[in-house]
Amino acid sequence: MSTTSVFQTCWGWMGIGASEHGVYSIVLPRPSRQAVYEQWPAPHSERAEQTRQNSAEGKLVREVQAQLMAFLANQRRELDFPLDLSCGTPFQRQVWRAILRIPYGRVRSYRWVADRIGGPHYARAVGNALGANPVPIIVPCHRIVTSDGSLGGFTGGLPIKRKLLALEGTLAQLK
Repeated sequence: MSTTSVFQTCWGWMGIGASEHGVYSIVLPRPSRQAVYEQWPAPHSERAEQTRQNSAEGKLVREVQAQLMAFLANQRRELDFPLDLSCGTPFQRQVWRAILRIPYGRVRSYRWVADRIGGPHYARAVGNALGANPVPIIVPCHRIVTSDGSLGGFTGGLPIKRKLLALEGTLAQLK
């Protein structure tokens, strides 16, 4: 079983998906509810959302929603709930686990991640794994920049990456 929710934050509309194992999907802020539905990685049903509100997944989604709203409002630095990363390959999950170790307010390079999972020759593969991250913000791929301090890429778009880095106080340190 799983449940989903689309909700409004101070940054725009977002989406969350959770299974009995944890959060498996985050849709980053979009300008409208419809824009979230268009980005959703799997079919979404508001009816399913409403009928599962009292399930364990529904309670988890509400907790994640509250934590994300507080994070984006700069009232919370840590996000603490279970993740379901089963959609990723073993390599992707290894990269995502390495990213989870980067603290709030810090950035690391693609090479830093590559060094932790097997060597600098994995830097490009790290970028690909980050592009497949199903739970951005939670697995903070926005904290990954190039070795020269430029932003690099971000699946949610560079404006959202800049905004997240500014929220955490690290944008000014970069190029």
